[in-house]
Amino acid sequence: MGIFSRMTDIINSNITSLLDKAEDPKKMIRLIIQEMEETLVEVRSSSASIIADRKTAARRLQKISKEVEDWEAKAVLAIEKGREDLARAALGEKQNSAKEIELIETELRELDEHLTSLNEEVTQLQTKLDDAKTKQKTMLMRQSSVENRLKVKRQTQKYAVDDAFAKFENFERRMDTLEGHLDSMDLGVDTKLDLKSEIDALAKNDEINDELAQLKAKMTKKTAK
Repeated sequence: MGIFSRMTDIINSNITSLLDKAEDPKKMIRLIIQEMEETLVEVRSSSASIIADRKTAARRLQKISKEVEDWEAKAVLAIEKGREDLARAALGEKQNSAKEIELIETELRELDEHLTSLNEEVTQLQTKLDDAKTKQKTMLMRQSSVENRLKVKRQTQKYAVDDAFAKFENFERRMDTLEGHLDSMDLGVDTKLDLKSEIDALAKNDEINDELAQLKAKMTKKTAK
């Protein structure tokens, strides 16, 4: 692809549309800017060459114009000297030089038109480049803003989770404290209850033994009769 066709493609392209379709808009905008900058460098280099060609053509025009004047002066001198043949020859050279002037003037007009068109396209390309750089700056600012907001949100969520765990741990500590108070109220109670139960069991056992002895005695008497 030539410089100018590539430049036309860039000028006619829709940067926003390209970015919307890109998988990585940040990379895409960087490549677009790089392409534009490289194209501008090439176009300016080409412009410098065209300007140089125009200066060369302008010097040739000045030189040939002087030759036309010289040939006409020589034709006049030849006529004055009665040398019509030389005058005709001089006028012939003048006409040749005049034709060359027409060619040079045509070349200069074409070079001027080319430079004018090129200047307009470079201006459009520079505008596109400025727009791309603005979009890149906006994109970077948005990315930075989103990253900062995401960071803040993650920190906020982390604080919320930490706060929830802290509240849960505090609740567990309160429950442990209440259970501790409850257990402390039972300290010594179990021992007393067990001791009382054992003593009561002994008394009850004695009663059973007495009743058992009485029952055996009755049975003995019945057997004796």
